[in-house]
Amino acid sequence: MESAASAILIDGAPFFRLYKDGRIKRLSGTENVPPGLDPKTNVESKDVLYSQEIAQSVRIYVPGTVVTSAKKLPLLVYFHGGGFCIESAFSPTYHNYLNALVAEAKIVAVSVNYRRSPEHPLPAAYDDSWTALKWVASHYIGTGPEQWLNHYVDFANVYLSGDSAGANISHHLAVKITNEKLKGMNLVGIILTHPFFWGKEPVGDEVKKPAIRAKMDGIWRLAYPTTSGSDDPWINPIDDQSFGRFLGCKRVLVCVAEKDVMRHRGWYYCEKLKNSEWGGEVEMMEAQGEDHVFHLNKPNCPNAVAMLKKVAEFINQGKA
Repeated sequence: MESAASAILIDGAPFFRLYKDGRIKRLSGTENVPPGLDPKTNVESKDVLYSQEIAQSVRIYVPGTVVTSAKKLPLLVYFHGGGFCIESAFSPTYHNYLNALVAEAKIVAVSVNYRRSPEHPLPAAYDDSWTALKWVASHYIGTGPEQWLNHYVDFANVYLSGDSAGANISHHLAVKITNEKLKGMNLVGIILTHPFFWGKEPVGDEVKKPAIRAKMDGIWRLAYPTTSGSDDPWINPIDDQSFGRFLGCKRVLVCVAEKDVMRHRGWYYCEKLKNSEWGGEVEMMEAQGEDHVFHLNKPNCPNAVAMLKKVAEFINQGKA
């Protein structure tokens, strides 16, 4: 008979299982690949420690043309998804995506690794991501510890981006940049792909089935056990009275997928942002017939290729 300790508390298959004794078994997003020169894209990458205290690193990507480029390049700081519980900056999924994006957009990218729940519950991922962003910004005058950032990055053209949980992180850091008055970088825009936002009450045609909503609530509570619930501003910033007021950029691109359960939150984010005190420009892109993070699972499908080109175009439109 199964012991009480080994009984499943939350079955998040095919992503993870959480057991009553506190153990988590990650069922996906566990593979890592090394950095280096990618022969397909001619993009080079390396891993650099951004915090000894928490033993976390970033993976930095530069295009093959960077050495011969006369100009410094826009910077994308990327935060991976995975419900704050799975995946990493070093997984083949994100490594391949950022190689392709860096080659397409001709930018420098910094992919941030952060501590994950439940071993390190939120707000650890937010705190780590902020620490990484401050570390990146410390290179703006060209005297930071990492030479690729000193030599190749135009800190007047910085973007934050992420998918799912990473998109959630990107939004909150864009607000924190304003509130904390982070020096060293000009945040031009954010790119939110299939953002992980939620709320107690459905918006628009969002799913109303109790079982599905309870599962979404459970994933959030697993990531943040001390949360106030699904209307916590960390997961539902859209209904906060100050939404948009302190967003530290003037351009936003939100990408959603037609079959994604969080699709309606992406549209809701855009609608509320347009009607807020923000005053910037927001763009939407919806992939018909696709589900959550399809572009990572099917990177060569037509919709994924179109989205990659749109993201690259969005970044390059903002060049000073």
